[in-house]
Amino acid sequence: MKITFLGHSCLLIQANGKTIITDPFIRANELAKHINVTDLKPDYILITHAHQDHTLDVEEIANQSKTTLISNWEIVNYFEKKGIKGHPMNTGGSWNFDFGKVICTLAHHSSSFADGTYGGNPNGYILEVENKRIYIAGDTALFTDMRLIPLTIGKLDLAVLPMGDNFTMGIKDSLIASDFLECKTVLAYHYDTFGYIKLDKKLASQTFSENEKNLILLEIGQSMNL
Repeated sequence: MKITFLGHSCLLIQANGKTIITDPFIRANELAKHINVTDLKPDYILITHAHQDHTLDVEEIANQSKTTLISNWEIVNYFEKKGIKGHPMNTGGSWNFDFGKVICTLAHHSSSFADGTYGGNPNGYILEVENKRIYIAGDTALFTDMRLIPLTIGKLDLAVLPMGDNFTMGIKDSLIASDFLECKTVLAYHYDTFGYIKLDKKLASQTFSENEKNLILLEIGQSMNL
């Protein structure tokens, strides 16, 4: 499985011959100017919640490829009215797609579209792909029910956690989340894009290292293999 960071909360995941993009917000991200949205033709777009910094490029990407949107009922219904095919899910549910299994989890946040339309419950997702299990937390606060993930679903190989603070968890809470999740390898996202969420990368790396955790901070456009 190859994971490429496209900035903010946008990941490009390539696995089992399929491509999945999460929360596409690229065109308006000044830090991601070198990423060409027109080159992106994923098989699936996975959306955690409706905020514009997670959905801005959904229509453009979907209209240039035969893609399927995976999200909650409200978000899928919103985009289906725009002609985008979707597969609706909701908290606690799971589905076997052709690339692997997706499990829909809790996230503690808010969710609405830029036009004010209600976006349903925010969610995180667990992907079971190529004998690996990764948790994509979405925008969320720290919450104790994260402990249920290793208890009920199993060992994680990677936790993708927001770390920019202000709107989501910061460094300290993300570290605690990794304890709750029993996962020593963390990929950080949702940081640096705006002034509110600037990340002290040196402090973050030091904090995780001192607690014997592996924190991965990818540059935009950089990839990792799992």
